Amino acid sequence: MKELKKRMTKIFLLLMLMSMPNQPSVKYNAYIYFTEQECLTAKKGYMENYENKNQAYKDRVITNAYCIPFDSFPLTTMKSTGA
Repeated sequence: MKELKKRMTKIFLLLMLMSMPNQPSVKYNAYIYFTEQECLTAKKGYMENYENKNQAYKDRVITNAYCIPFDSFPLTTMKSTGA
């Protein structure tokens, strides 16, 4: 198990949840970031975008976002977002 832990890398999953009336489920979207700061920057931008929507939009859409740390095997196809 120790050897396995040495190969792991920490990533951050930005999970965005959205709820709207008369929908069968909560909608979600997620992105992976290499650093917590990149994730928090993206989260801030997402939430600021929502806050800038008009009240009519916010009356029918509720959203929130979370940065979730996760130990992962190294990702070979992921590129830095520069967030």
